[in-house]
Amino acid sequence: MMTLNIQLFAVPFRKVSKTRKRMRRSHNASVAPTTVKCPNCGEMIKPHRVCPKCGYYKGKEVVKVKEAA
Repeated sequence: MMTLNIQLFAVPFRKVSKTRKRMRRSHNASVAPTTVKCPNCGEMIKPHRVCPKCGYYKGKEVVKVKEAA
């Protein structure tokens, strides 16, 4: 007796439309990182972080920044 080792794969019944494909991929878009202006020096920084230029956070100096030579 001869046996056949046939593997059946999932084959789409109909072609996926452009609209449905694009709807599925709508969450893959890249977005620009959010930035806010530092109230002390005006540098653009990420929100809720210490400013790397002046070292201030919420109006208080948190980190001492070394002067660039």
